[in-house]
Amino acid sequence: MTDSQVLTISGKQTTALDELMAFMRERQKNKVIATDFEAFEQEARRRFAAAEAEFVAQELARLDVDAPAVEIDGVPHHRVLQCPQTYMTAAGTFSIPRTLYSTRQDGERAVCPMELRAGIVEGYFTPLAAKNAAWAVAHLTPGECETMFGRLGGMCPSKASLDRLPKALSARWEVERQDYEKRLRDQEVVPAEAVTVGVSLDGVLVPMKDGHRKEKRAARCAKGGKTKGPTGYSEASCGTLTFFDAVGSTLQTRRLARMPEMGKATLKASLALELAHVLAQRPDLRVVTIADGAKDNWSYLSLLPEGREGYQIVDFFHAAEHLADAMVAVHGEGTVRFRREFEKHRHILRHESEGVEMVIRHLRYLVSKHRRNKRLVGVLKYFRNRRHRMRYATFARKHLPIGSGIVEAACKTLVTQRLKRSGMRWRHDGGQAILTLRSLEQSDRFDRAWHMLASTYIKDVRLPENIVDIASRRPR
Repeated sequence: MTDSQVLTISGKQTTALDELMAFMRERQKNKVIATDFEAFEQEARRRFAAAEAEFVAQELARLDVDAPAVEIDGVPHHRVLQCPQTYMTAAGTFSIPRTLYSTRQDGERAVCPMELRAGIVEGYFTPLAAKNAAWAVAHLTPGECETMFGRLGGMCPSKASLDRLPKALSARWEVERQDYEKRLRDQEVVPAEAVTVGVSLDGVLVPMKDGHRKEKRAARCAKGGKTKGPTGYSEASCGTLTFFDAVGSTLQTRRLARMPEMGKATLKASLALELAHVLAQRPDLRVVTIADGAKDNWSYLSLLPEGREGYQIVDFFHAAEHLADAMVAVHGEGTVRFRREFEKHRHILRHESEGVEMVIRHLRYLVSKHRRNKRLVGVLKYFRNRRHRMRYATFARKHLPIGSGIVEAACKTLVTQRLKRSGMRWRHDGGQAILTLRSLEQSDRFDRAWHMLASTYIKDVRLPENIVDIASRRPR
């Protein structure tokens, strides 16, 4: 029970449940209706939450072990002391006594069998409270979560505890990440109506605390360069694997995100395993790899899946942006001629069977008239090098996706909306903690992943032979 929920009335101890029942009886008998209904609801919520927390505390106390020695995962531990501890439940906090044990080896911390049997998370949160807190902080800042929980009533974790929790969870997840991801994949089935699987890769800049912002600005200034721009930012990576039906409608998307890393190695490895698992289930699926024109993305996507033919598509909207650059270079931005020529050739690129070849011919013609226009020459090179990935009319007739909007949306919803608020800067571990939780939530994997992660806080606690648990014999 909570340390603040026990009162003495007429020499008798009352509990939160007693107070709740008395409150309900008083309201039922009271002929005066509640005129301030919001205040009534708040009072009712507070009393029910207090009774719930008290009940959870009583059940947790039953898991305490009070014996000279116990075995935890087969390792002998000896009782060292008893002391009270405060815990956070989904209904609020309570304080109960608990028994601590130690191996009596130098440097070994005392452990609590009660916490290990219940799966108390980070020595403070009950499993449900930790799950709710982790889900909340994946969407809102710790400060916003603190305010939200305070308004809702019940559990009321502090901003500091909400900041620490995802980092602690992420540290555990990363240790066994590959195994957890495999177990998640093994539980999933490709939608029966899926005909195509699309794989996309992209990146988004994230403000970093350890991005050496001042040093980079100083170095740029010393070289006579501009001191404005995203100095101190590094590129986080996002990947998506999406199922499409026979008419090209989206069925399901799995989203992955990682903080900045050399070559996006971790994300690429995870994405490859996702695709391999899907194709092992459904080798009949058409494979489409789609991204913007960035060389690093395609050096990876062109190898997926290895030894199997598929469709490689440059995002149509990025291609159209490059086409617009060419028209601006020749006709000037915002002019009537620019708009007319751009719309004409954009339509050709999208709808004509030989659209990309027709655009390339027109760009060659423009280059022949403007040979010194480097911007125009660059666009021509861009289309020539990627022409086999720009057969948009053909792709559309096959009901294949021609836009990378899904992965770009993932960049926005996974990273930008949570990590790029005003004034935010991140270290790698803190940012990855949030991205991992958001990726799991947006891939409909959060609950299953939580079950795996929460189980790591549970350990096998046994009494050695001929040892009696004193706590189990105490009257309750």
